Amino acid sequence: MTDPLTAVAALERVAPELARLRRTAPSGIDWAEVEECLGVGLPSDYKLLAEAYPSMAFGDFLCVGFPPPGREKAWAEDPEDLEILAEWCEDAEMAVPLSPFPAHGGLLPWATSNQGDYFLWSTGEVGPDEWTVTVASRDGGWWHYTGGAVQFLADLISGSLELWSLPSIRPSVEAFGAN
Repeated sequence: MTDPLTAVAALERVAPELARLRRTAPSGIDWAEVEECLGVGLPSDYKLLAEAYPSMAFGDFLCVGFPPPGREKAWAEDPEDLEILAEWCEDAEMAVPLSPFPAHGGLLPWATSNQGDYFLWSTGEVGPDEWTVTVASRDGGWWHYTGGAVQFLADLISGSLELWSLPSIRPSVEAFGAN
């Protein structure tokens, strides 16, 4: 994985509008509570992005949400995405079956698209900073990206990453939600 600060800087370069959303002070998310509720640590690049920016949508397509300060437990315990993923995993015809988190090596969502795609971490034996990004496309395609979530965003938005079945993503960015 690229160093988290380097990954965030790369994302800021390819999505220059991101700079206007940068917080003047860290968000104050209680990561200990989030990680205790989940039962696993989260990647440092994601936490760095969440501390510096509000939840956001890139190109009016890819939505990256973060735990709202003061509501970390509710955010971590929301089962909706994992229930959808369980159905997707059950229906997917893959040589290597995938399962939603908290199964060993399970998929943990970190972003979605407005078209129903999921952007996930493949959790497992290695620490969270070494997790693979997995994309579950609404059309049934699955693929993996070796690198962190923030570097994935930078590579996807810059066009240096194969799009598979995703559309090109404009570098525009808008905040959403209360955090």
